[in-house]
Amino acid sequence: MSISIVIAGLATGILLGVFGSGGSIITMPALLYLLNVEPKAAIAMSLGIVAVTAAITALQHWRQGHVNFKITAIFGLFGMAGTYVGALLGVITPVVIQLGLFALVMYMAAWKMLRPSLQHKPVEDTITNCPDGHCEDLQYRHIAIHGIAVGILTGIVGVGGGFLIVPALVLLSGLSMKRAVGTSLTVVSLKSFAGFAGYAGSVAIDYQMMAIFTAIAVVGSVIGSQLGHRLPADLLKKGFALFLLLVASYILLKSVIFS
Repeated sequence: MSISIVIAGLATGILLGVFGSGGSIITMPALLYLLNVEPKAAIAMSLGIVAVTAAITALQHWRQGHVNFKITAIFGLFGMAGTYVGALLGVITPVVIQLGLFALVMYMAAWKMLRPSLQHKPVEDTITNCPDGHCEDLQYRHIAIHGIAVGILTGIVGVGGGFLIVPALVLLSGLSMKRAVGTSLTVVSLKSFAGFAGYAGSVAIDYQMMAIFTAIAVVGSVIGSQLGHRLPADLLKKGFALFLLLVASYILLKSVIFS
């Protein structure tokens, strides 16, 4: 077993456990640059690894009451449709474009994590103040549209999109951060399974490597869930954001600009 698989797998699981996102941002570059997996196969395998890891991590959050199933159903179903379409597009998209988009997504994630955290009202307060429930309908419409958009991005570049889902759930649904993270994990899992299905028949996949990576990531997710309750969130977010900036810059230089 390669030490690279152990390190990358643990990092993937820990990030999913702590933030409800970030797994694919570690997994895809690790498969591509540390384990020398072909780019499109790396994208597909990343989606499969994150799908299983996020599903198991979501179960831990569900037991703690941190999953909103109604929002999961809306975001998840529309997100799965978008992800499947995005994966079909990803199969025919030039690799340099996929990697360039992936780096830009990482920059976006870093920017979101470095921004000051905002406080939002609970969703129940927002809905109570809306006449005839129209605001609730509008919220769910926005969630569905956001699910499709994030899903397409997930399929094309191989990211679960949790770093976009968590802010969306807080802003559009008014969920607390804990419930947003738990709900995000269920959505990420559903979308990643759909994306993997879109790639599976079209690219060569090393299922043995994928299984080992996934098993280690699951262990990391348990560790991450515990860390999420103990370490300062702001410190973790800033450290992860700086790491994203470094990896995104490396991808742009190595695989896009000087490819």
